[in-house]
Amino acid sequence: LLYSALRHSTLFYCALLCLMLCSLSPGSRSDALQHGTSGTLPHFLQEPDDAYIIKSNPIKLKCRARPALQIFFKCNGEWVHQSQHQSQEHTDQGTGLKIREVMINVSRQQVEDFHGPEDYWCLCVAWSHLGTSKSRKATVRIAYLRKNFEQDPQGREVPIKGMIVLHCRPPEGVPVAEVEWLKNEEAVGSDGNIDTRADHNLIIQKARLSDSGNYTCLASNIVAKRRSLTATVVVFVNGGWSLWTDWSACNVRCGRGVQKRSRTCTNPAPLNGGTFCEGMSVQKSTCNALCPVDGGWGEWTDWTVCSAECARQRSRECTAPEPKHGGRLCDGAALGTDNCTGGLCTQNRKLLHDAKPEGLEVSSDVALYSGLAAGVVTVVVLIVAVTLYRRNQSEYGVDVIDSSALTGGFQSFSFKTACQGNPLLINSSQQPDLTVSRTYTSPICFQDSMDKELISQEPSLFDPLPDLKVKVHSSFMVSLGVSERGAEYHIQKAHPQTFPRGLAPDYSGVGLEGTLRGRREKTLIGPLAPSTPSRPPLRTAGVFGHAGGRLVVPNTGVSLLVPHGGIAVDTTWEMYMVINQEDSKRQEVLLSPEVTYGPLGLDLSCPVAMTISHCAEVAADNWSIRLKRQTQDNKWEEVMSVEEESTSCYCLLEAQCCHLLLEHPGRYALVGEPLSQEAVKRLRLAVFGSADNTNPLGYSLRVYCVDDTPYAFQEMASAERVRGGCLLEEPKTLLFRGNSLNLQLSIQDVPQFLWSIKPFTTCQEFSFSQVWASNQHPLQCAFSLERYSPASSQLSCKISVRQVKGQEQILQVYTSVVESEKEVVPFFTQSDCTITSQMGSRAFKIPLSIRQRICATFDTANAKGKDWQLLAQKLCIDRNLCYFARQESPSAVILSLWEAQHQDTGDLDSLASALEEIGKSKSEPQLNHKPTSGILSNLDY
Repeated sequence: LLYSALRHSTLFYCALLCLMLCSLSPGSRSDALQHGTSGTLPHFLQEPDDAYIIKSNPIKLKCRARPALQIFFKCNGEWVHQSQHQSQEHTDQGTGLKIREVMINVSRQQVEDFHGPEDYWCLCVAWSHLGTSKSRKATVRIAYLRKNFEQDPQGREVPIKGMIVLHCRPPEGVPVAEVEWLKNEEAVGSDGNIDTRADHNLIIQKARLSDSGNYTCLASNIVAKRRSLTATVVVFVNGGWSLWTDWSACNVRCGRGVQKRSRTCTNPAPLNGGTFCEGMSVQKSTCNALCPVDGGWGEWTDWTVCSAECARQRSRECTAPEPKHGGRLCDGAALGTDNCTGGLCTQNRKLLHDAKPEGLEVSSDVALYSGLAAGVVTVVVLIVAVTLYRRNQSEYGVDVIDSSALTGGFQSFSFKTACQGNPLLINSSQQPDLTVSRTYTSPICFQDSMDKELISQEPSLFDPLPDLKVKVHSSFMVSLGVSERGAEYHIQKAHPQTFPRGLAPDYSGVGLEGTLRGRREKTLIGPLAPSTPSRPPLRTAGVFGHAGGRLVVPNTGVSLLVPHGGIAVDTTWEMYMVINQEDSKRQEVLLSPEVTYGPLGLDLSCPVAMTISHCAEVAADNWSIRLKRQTQDNKWEEVMSVEEESTSCYCLLEAQCCHLLLEHPGRYALVGEPLSQEAVKRLRLAVFGSADNTNPLGYSLRVYCVDDTPYAFQEMASAERVRGGCLLEEPKTLLFRGNSLNLQLSIQDVPQFLWSIKPFTTCQEFSFSQVWASNQHPLQCAFSLERYSPASSQLSCKISVRQVKGQEQILQVYTSVVESEKEVVPFFTQSDCTITSQMGSRAFKIPLSIRQRICATFDTANAKGKDWQLLAQKLCIDRNLCYFARQESPSAVILSLWEAQHQDTGDLDSLASALEEIGKSKSEPQLNHKPTSGILSNLDY
């Protein structure tokens, strides 16, 4: 009761002291007196330390003092009951003073129940007879560490030698968590470049490639450890250009050419996603190569004085001009000798021409007998040759020019009987006159084989027109070796088309020579043998003169432009163009049809422009495309690479076709070599349907995969036209990648209760090699379906065409299998009459007068650089300028290429815009504006 009443009073300490003194024994009192004689207050040898309660485990607080009669703990301003103290006492051996030690336990509940302005605290109070002493306050706190970081480090992409700063704010905790950084689960220490002590952040002053990695912030205290989210640091290197290489040699041996230099993005090379170098890796510059000058002889010197040997001499030098820059030396002798007396000079009193060396008579006899033997051999050879020739002529037994074979589609032909000595004719006594009279009829365009039968029923279609006399160099006459003499045709009807489609000359046997070979031919131009109606016309021919013209193989994307002035005046050539349909075995991928134009003896003053469609996707540089030509031994040689520059040929590659400037007749094709698996070849997909002739309830779906060229699609459409197939869906384009993976076709969503499909045919596949090297021939797969009831007249399904790990296209089919109800997509679009050849001004978009003024304006360079090079630049065909430089009229060749490029649209706006830009060039005298302005006004008109 006394303890409870006096607990908070000021008399508590006095009462407590009295109680302790009263409780002391006589011995104790003597001890107290002994302590008092020491004259010291209690001194703490051990004071309570700050402590943390982990989970629910209590902590111990301990005090030790000397000399001390009693020690009590006081927590949060209140005395701890004596029963909670654990006391010990012993004597210091050195001083003989009493040392008292006291310890208490503090539980988690005690700390949690305390609510005060400060943390839970405890201190010790020690008593002696001289007074009391207090220890330091020890705080007791509950330890914890939260789970979530206040700030996780974020990933960074930094350039090399850049600064990296990763921020980390650890979770709240007691005591405060310590932070450690890990890189790829390895501890990161501080050094001269890395600092991990800056407010828990990681700072790397200069990033190195080795600093790339996964960084983690690790926070820990006495309770737990926590890991932050992982931050990925990528140290990248931006690419840098190397030094330029030296300029290459000029690509032409003579005249204006191009040289280039290159650099690589390797200083340094881009790394870890660094940017690639900006700018051009190749620079090109025009160059002028000094042309070689062949040496020429100067004038002879005067003859020297006649010598004792009756000879005189004279000399000349190779100085008119001197050979320069690798030119040839002069041919012939530099020193000339002559008998200065005309043979009258004597030696030893004899005329020089009478003097004969010894043995001359013997040599003369040998020469005489040798000559006689050679003459006999020559006569024998001639007799044998004549005999063989006559036997050969009797085998054929017909005249080469026989009008009996000209009745198949053409009207009357009359040939002059006068003949000259042509060894190929039977009656060689007459002198052949290669002038013939010939009648052409109006061209007829056929949609199918039924139209061809109308020829015999419609004689009015072949009514002749007034005579027109034309001189023709026939390809057949070229093969006979008499093309220079020419032939004359009397053409009674001039029509935009030279030959009727379906009745054009048969050039199926035309080889590289470009001639109708074989002496069995009876006509200069024979009619076609009856051909299969399913095959489209793959050849065309025309007679061209000085005005030029155009040849077109219908619906194939192949055409040939003969420029104006390419053929000499008063001269005409019979020219042809053929698409080869034979299988070609080659290692490269055939990207275009194989096209032949001729004849071989064609003599042109400027190149022709040929247009060929192709199926390569050239948007990305994943192809190496080359132009090849077939040689006389049926081998293919490379003419040029499309990406390179050449002086022998010009190639303008567009998205779906290629325009070529060619100077030599022959067979040409575009081939490609894929540079990576990203190379893409365009395929045209089409689905056709037709009833099954063997099953009244059956229906067949045929899916075609062909190269995306008009020629390949025309071949497929012609085959389906014969089979009676109907196009069920608009054709679609599939981009087929060169990744060696197959093409899969599957039919889906077929109504199961109405239709059944042949087992094991719902999914079919083309191998990669079949598609990649199809050589222009259609790939076809068929799905055979059968309806359960005749009442089921509608078919709806879809066909999936996809490359493994590539693009997919869906062909949607919705059609009626009953002919009267059928609604299908229109068949392959084809005009009623397809023009195969055009002559003269009708074949060109640019009027002749405008063309001549453009050439006169731009072929001659001026001080402001307004020449053909600027014209090519404005028309966007300014690559490979060295090819145009070697032409007699570069502007004319540029315009021919522009004509070929714009033959379908016929739009003169691009040409007019280019001329307008040139005319508006700054700092140009007003006088120079007049030619361009005049051309513009004529174009507008």
